[in-house]
Formats: sequence, C-alpha cells, structure tokens
Amino acid sequence: MKIIYFDCYAGISGDMTVGALLDLGVPLDHVRVELATLALPTGSYELSTGRTERRQMPALKFDVAVHDHHTHRHYAGIDALIAGSGLSDEVKKKSRLIFRRLAESEARVHGICIEEVHFHEVGAVDSIVDIVATAICLEYLQVEQVYASALPLGSGFVETAHGRLPVPAPATADLLQGVPVHGQCGPGERVTPTGAAILVALVSGFGQQPSMQLERVGSGAGGKDFPDCPNIVRAFLGHSTENPTQPDGVIVVEANIDDSTPEILGYVMERLFEEGALDVFFTPVQMKKNRPGVMLSFLCHPEQFDRLAQLALSETSAIGLRYYPADRVILRREIVEQQTEFGAVRFKQVFDGRSNFLRAAPEYEDCRRIARETGIPCREVMARLQPAGVTET
Repeated sequence: MKIIYFDCYAGISGDMTVGALLDLGVPLDHVRVELATLALPTGSYELSTGRTERRQMPALKFDVAVHDHHTHRHYAGIDALIAGSGLSDEVKKKSRLIFRRLAESEARVHGICIEEVHFHEVGAVDSIVDIVATAICLEYLQVEQVYASALPLGSGFVETAHGRLPVPAPATADLLQGVPVHGQCGPGERVTPTGAAILVALVSGFGQQPSMQLERVGSGAGGKDFPDCPNIVRAFLGHSTENPTQPDGVIVVEANIDDSTPEILGYVMERLFEEGALDVFFTPVQMKKNRPGVMLSFLCHPEQFDRLAQLALSETSAIGLRYYPADRVILRREIVEQQTEFGAVRFKQVFDGRSNFLRAAPEYEDCRRIARETGIPCREVMARLQPAGVTET
C-alpha cells in the first residue's frame, strides 16, 4: 500500500503541504492543468516554485500570487466550484471534504449554521489552490493512506480578518480536537486552519511514523523563519511494510431503520463515504409490527467513530446505534496506469502477504469514461481490458 507520512515538527500550512508534495516529483505543470478546470477567473492567480533554505535545511517553496482578491466566499460557493469542475472524482472528494471540515469548524466557532459560513483567509484563491493542489498531488503520487506526526500548538497572536487572535486561532483549535498536539516549539502560528483541515480530513492516524519502505522524501518550506527550528514540513513517501495479512482493527456500526425514504438513505450513504467511512451498506430486515426495513451498516477506524456516529444519528431517523470492534484482513493493493487499446487506464493490482501478484481489475471510473466516449457497452470495455491488467509492475 502506497502511504505518505507528514513530519510536522515545525507545523504545517497549505503551501508547505503542496511544496513537500511537489518536491516528491509531482510536475508543477500537471497541477496547473488540473487547477485550470476550476471555474476561477482567468488570470486570478499564478503558481511558482523555488528552492530555498530554512536554517540551512533545503526545501521547496510553493507560492500562489493572487491577482483577484475576494474578501468573502461562501462555503456553498466553494463546494459548488469544486463539484462542477473537471477534476477527477477522487480529487473532488478530498477537496470538498477538506473544505467541509473548515466550514463545520467555522460554524461551531461562530455559533451559526454551515450554510451561513463565510470564509475570509481560507476562502481566498490561494487557499482554494492549496487545498485542491494537495488532492491533485496525492492522486498523482497514487497515495492510498496519509499519516502525520503530532502537531505543535505554537503561541502568541496572529492577525486575521476577525482581528488579532490567539494562537492557535479558534478555527484551528476546533479542528485539532482529538489530534495529538504538543508545546515543544517556540512562539508563532505553527499550524494554519488550512493545514489543520487538510490533515484532519485526510489522515488515517497521527503519531509515530508507520513501518514503511521509504522511496522519497519531500520538503516544503513555510513563509517564515522560526528561531527554534527549520520551518519545513517533510513528506515521507513509500510502501507500507506492515504484514498485509495482519488484522486491521475497525468498528462496525449498525442501525435498524423502518421510517426513512430511499432518497434519505441514499444521501446518508453518500455522506458517510464522503466523511471517510471504509464501507457502507444496507441489508433488508423484518422489523416490529411486520414492518419491512433496512439495517444501515458502516465500517470505520476507531478514531472516526464519534464523528460518523453523530452523522448517522443526525441524518437518519435512528434513535440509537449498535457498534462493536472487529478485525479485518487486508491484502496489499496498488493502482498502476497501463497503456491499452483505449489509451491510458488505471488498474488495481492485488498482492498476497508474500508480495506475490494475485489479480488485477480495471478501475470502474476509467471503464465508465471509455464507455461514454466510445459508445461501447461498459461490460464489454471491462471484459476487453481485463487481460491488460495482469502484468506485474
């Protein structure tokens, strides 16, 4: 499994994250082309990178020069901007999830509904670019899971559109609830709201670096020089070396429902997947008073349980949930791109515990795209592509 670990000893921000990912080998031109599918005003920003140092440590600095300054942007407008773009489904999903985390945090901090949330700093073009570019880079690098170290809180004050605020800023502090933090750093804003939202939305686990076969290390520089440490976030990219047949602990959550419409249930499934559930499914059940119903079930990691349980209770008519721990066995999977009669197609390859190739299958989204473009039935596209994915790479 391709994984990435962010070493955030100095903190993290959106531009530092993108800088570290670009330093791992993502072409800046690829990011430019993908970002161009967003309906942002033409010429509203310009991207650039440059090699620099922070306290004698080399790193890549990523900059967004904004030529179209917006003081306010609604969350709904940003979400619609991403949803209506030409980005891939996975990039859209990650980007929208990050912004939703920000919106939920702002709503809690200000005591308002999420629909009323206006973004100031994080709604500017540079932050939209930082967040979407992060998702673009992770897809390009074929990262399947993200991990991060504990985060430094920082201290002092920061100037914002809301005035002078203590560090960490209220939205950042809200986002960091449940995340390991420490005070082993000097003053200054070490974690920005954008950086916090990226990690909270995407990270599978915080703490020690997981066991991995290291391939590359990227370093992204922040805009400031701190006296206590180099202001750099490092991204370690590699393959997990955990035993693929070792049990992976998850939580199974269930609820029997007999008074929700199919539309609501479909929406709940969509939201649970958006929020990071590992799997979501419905099972027909016969309930009290001979009522036909469904059992909603979803799987999640333990650290996701509270958030996803609250989502299920708020979005359905369920008045309670059952949950219990379970172990699952996971085989190693890799996404590889291969040339076929239909052009470049992504395949999911599966390996056993000894890294022996077992099988491969073309990605459904690519098959659907090809079927729409060519008029060939999707099932035929999948059948013709199947032999192409069996070559181990």
